[in-house]
Amino acid sequence: MNIAEAFRFSVNALSANKLRSMLTALGMVIGNASVILVVTIAITSRDYILQQIRGIGSNIVYAYCQNAGPQGAEVDADFVKLADIDAVREQLGPRIVAATGVITQFDLMRIGGREENVRVIGSDEEYAPVRNLAVVAGRSLVQGDVLLRGKVALLTEKLALRLYGDPQAAVGQSLKVHGLQFTVVGVFKERVASFGLSELSEEAVLIPVTVIRYFTPVERIDPMYVQARSPDDVPAVTLGVRQILESRHNPRARYLVENLTAILETAKQVSLVLTVVLLLISAIALIISGIGIMNIMLVTVTERTREIGLRMAIGASRRDVLRQFVLEAMMLSLSGGLIGILLGISIPLSARYFLEGIDIPISPISIVVALSVSCLVGLVFGLLPANRAARLNPSEALRYE
Repeated sequence: MNIAEAFRFSVNALSANKLRSMLTALGMVIGNASVILVVTIAITSRDYILQQIRGIGSNIVYAYCQNAGPQGAEVDADFVKLADIDAVREQLGPRIVAATGVITQFDLMRIGGREENVRVIGSDEEYAPVRNLAVVAGRSLVQGDVLLRGKVALLTEKLALRLYGDPQAAVGQSLKVHGLQFTVVGVFKERVASFGLSELSEEAVLIPVTVIRYFTPVERIDPMYVQARSPDDVPAVTLGVRQILESRHNPRARYLVENLTAILETAKQVSLVLTVVLLLISAIALIISGIGIMNIMLVTVTERTREIGLRMAIGASRRDVLRQFVLEAMMLSLSGGLIGILLGISIPLSARYFLEGIDIPISPISIVVALSVSCLVGLVFGLLPANRAARLNPSEALRYE
C-alpha cells in the first residue's frame, strides 16, 4: 500500500466519525492558537512597554542629591546647582545632546472658584526636548526667556482646559504665580504619560528657571536631566555625570545618578518570564490534546480490529498498518493545528482595526513552531496506537467481536 492509498483510507476513516474527529482536533486548534496568541501578546506588550519607557525621554540620565552632608549651610551647597548643569554641558559636550534641570515649587491658584495647590516647575529651553514634551498651543520656552528672566509661563493641557476651557484660548492670557503676572505663551503635554511619577503632574505651570530662583531660598536642582547622544554613550555619560557632581561637592554627599537602561532591562526580563510561563501553559494544552489524539486512536484501533485483521489477511504488511494509523493521527493533529494557526493569526489582524497606535506584530517563528509541534504531537502520540494495530495477530483479529 503506497502513501496515496494510505492517505485515502485515512480520510475515509476520519470522515466516518466526523464529530469525533472534530472534537479530537479541537485540542490542537486551541493549543496552536494559544501558542501564536501568547507570542503575539508577549511581543506586543514588550514593545509597547519599551516604547512607553523610551518615550519618557530617549537616552536619558537623571541625577539628584540623595544624601547631603552635615546640617546647615553645607547641606545647601551639596544640592545640584545650575552651575553643575553648565559643567556637565561643558565637560560632556560631544557625548550629550542636552542637559537641563528642574526646580519645583507649589503655589495657590484660583481654579473653578476655589484655591488649589498647583505645581510650579522652573526649567530652561532644553527641558521640553529632553523630556519629550509636545506643545499643544503657542510655543515652548526659548533661550531669551531664560537669559532675560521673562515673565512667561506654559501650562499643561489639563490645567489650560480647567482655567480657560481651551488650550488655544490660554495663549496670551495673564496668570499670577507667587504674586507676579506671567503671560501664558504655550500649552504642553507629555507625549508619553509618566502618571505623576516624575516632577510633572497633570496640572502644572512651567516658567524659566531663572525666574523661579526669586522664590526659592535654596537653589536645588531636582532632578538634573542629561540626554546622551546615543544609547551606547549612556553608561559613559552616567559615569561622567556622577564624577562631575562628586568632584564639585562635599565628598560625604551622595548623588543618585541613574538611567533608563536598568528599567528597560527589567521590563525585558519581566516580559521574558511572562512569555515563558504562558508558553508552558500553551505546551500543556498541546500535550493534553496529544493525549486526546492518542486516546481516540487507541479506541479506533479497538473498533477496527476486524478491519485490520482482514487487511493483513489479504496481504497488508505490519508496516502498512503502522503507516496508516500514524498518518491518521498526524492528519488529526495537522488539521487542528492549521485551523489553530489561522485562528491565532486572524485575531491579531482583526485587533489592528480596533487598537489605533498599537502595532501588533505576528511572529513567523511562532507559526513555524506551532506547525512543527503539530507534526511532532501527531507523530509521537500516534505511534503507540499505530504500533498496537500493527502488532495484532491477523487470525485473532478476524475472530474479534
